[in-house]
Amino acid sequence: MNTTTGPEIPFWHVWRDENGVSHQSRASLLSNKLNTVSPGSAIVWQCITSNIPAKVLFLTIPPGVEGDWHENPAPQWIVPVSGRWFVETMDGTRVEMGAGDLSFGGDQGCKLIDGKKGHRSGSLDGEPAVLMLIQVDEQPKV
Repeated sequence: MNTTTGPEIPFWHVWRDENGVSHQSRASLLSNKLNTVSPGSAIVWQCITSNIPAKVLFLTIPPGVEGDWHENPAPQWIVPVSGRWFVETMDGTRVEMGAGDLSFGGDQGCKLIDGKKGHRSGSLDGEPAVLMLIQVDEQPKV
């Protein structure tokens, strides 16, 4: 942990390049402020990525379900609650995630190339994958 900026919070970042192709790469958020969450609570490192969450959704992907190519409907944090799931981007990168992993879906505006646009995703291991999506107003600053 950096004592000036606090701990880094790693996540998978799904993003679109200038050619409209989606990619995934590891990125980190920096906790940049020591503060309390409410009066009387302990001082903790905070990292505020967006001031205005638009919507919070919980999704359950049934066992064995794989979605076709699509873009994230809005910039959104994706937090696996239980089960495992995968995300494959247009560049061929496939990442498998489970509880404790974090992803940001920022592939809006991709181009249709060879039948692919955005990403595809689905559940793994013959179990449902429960995901919490937090749609926000902007991309994270990484």
